[in-house]
Amino acid sequence: MAHGAYLFLDDLARQQRLELHRRQNPPKNQKRTRDRARWLREALLELGPTFIKVGQLLSTRADILPTESVEELSKLQDSVPAFPYEKTKQIIETELGKPIGEIFPQFEPIPLAAASLGQVHRARLTTGEEVVVKVQRPGLLKLFAIDLGILRKIAQYFTNHPRYGKGRDWLGIYEECRRILYQEADYLNEGKNADTFRRNFRQDDRILTPRIYWRYSTKRVLTLEYLPGIKISDYDQLEAHHLDRKTIARLGAESYLQQLLHHGFFHADPHPGNLAVTPEGRLIFYDFGMMGQIPILTRDKLVRTFFGIAKKDAEAVVNALVELGVLELSGDPGPVRRSVQYMLDNFVGQPLGPQSLTAISDDLYEIAYEQPFRFPAAFTFVLRALSTLEGLGKGLDPDFNFIEIAKPYALNIMENRNGQEIGNFSNGFLGEIGKQAAQMSTSALTLPRKLEDTILKLERGDIRLRVRSQETDRILRKISGIANAIALAILGAAFLLTATALFIAGWRWLALVPLVLALIFVVNTLRLLLRQDKLDRSL
Repeated sequence: MAHGAYLFLDDLARQQRLELHRRQNPPKNQKRTRDRARWLREALLELGPTFIKVGQLLSTRADILPTESVEELSKLQDSVPAFPYEKTKQIIETELGKPIGEIFPQFEPIPLAAASLGQVHRARLTTGEEVVVKVQRPGLLKLFAIDLGILRKIAQYFTNHPRYGKGRDWLGIYEECRRILYQEADYLNEGKNADTFRRNFRQDDRILTPRIYWRYSTKRVLTLEYLPGIKISDYDQLEAHHLDRKTIARLGAESYLQQLLHHGFFHADPHPGNLAVTPEGRLIFYDFGMMGQIPILTRDKLVRTFFGIAKKDAEAVVNALVELGVLELSGDPGPVRRSVQYMLDNFVGQPLGPQSLTAISDDLYEIAYEQPFRFPAAFTFVLRALSTLEGLGKGLDPDFNFIEIAKPYALNIMENRNGQEIGNFSNGFLGEIGKQAAQMSTSALTLPRKLEDTILKLERGDIRLRVRSQETDRILRKISGIANAIALAILGAAFLLTATALFIAGWRWLALVPLVLALIFVVNTLRLLLRQDKLDRSL
């Protein structure tokens, strides 16, 4: 296990090096990067439950892995054998304190499904109710302790590394993975998540959530209501039951808009194994171990982000994202501001048809990786969930467009916000004046200190206008390269004309000399242009 973990460490380092090469020569190294990403996914499957889950979490962290690795790890699904029925029986009787026959008169020894953390068996209670029993894999927490100890050493290695430690909070990432792993291994926490999710949709009979039987549940055993359904990706069965696939795709999108915009509590892993459809067309959610939360206090900041996007104001968007904690500045904000401006210019105001949530999230991932910023887990869970949901929607309906479905929800929020602002204007006017006055007084009091700090930094040489000088140097290098290419092209054309004139005059052998010189200048011109293209791509 330790040897495999250090192979995992070595491959993460390779992934970082390959990304540097990929940016310098994208066409040549993209396949190599994807091959390494595929190897990494297979290696994590072999390393077992802990590393499978870590790989699934890393698939949300495009700020530490290149896009190819994120895409491969997002395909990572639990692929481990089931454990014997004797172990299942022993765990249930130990946890619930009774013989299994007294609790579940009928219990199927062969599991319905097996995953890295546990497996699910179908059973029946003494009351006759059909249930499924989720049983945690034996020795899982001990395995976590061993594997997480290895992963902590990996995190410390990367933290102290002169190249890969810069701008990356590896120990923070480790702690985040550790917290999420132990939360998911606690079935009582999963049960609470399921109850919260079911309460949130209690007014919507189109969404079903299994009920938890708390009397027969512990941290290692979870008993849920048996809710069978058709797998959402089983298109043949859906059509055999005369279910409208477009309606199902829209229902899935609307349920997520409800989760994200109204509840602030969403299912973070909506892959086909966790979604099913009843014969009546109702949507069933399974597995609530991995959930995401968006605090209520962030909604106002999200609206401000929306305003910045609507105005195509990259600076306002970046500032709002920093306040949200989506971006953590650790250097010059200029590059990320230019990247955001590029996205605003290319997506906002364009026809909605060609746009894709996957394309947008890929661009965000590129920004996260290229710049020294970091997306918190909740927001990367949102991006991954929406990208997965879009894939499911496209499978159900080729014309599926999540952004079009989201438009009425966004407009409704904006209208409600504007209505509240108008209705509360008179009540909040004096309060707003007081707030602004307090802010102005605070700014006035802190202004001398800020000026003093700025002057001190200037005297020390800590403040340097590096962004403008770097951009000027790049422009000068580009102009110089183009000028050299033009000069070489002119010389090549001159020698080519000379060779042509000599050839027409009958001096064929003599014409070879300027022809060879012309070819040399043309080749050098092409080399300069290719070098300039590589330089533009690396900037």
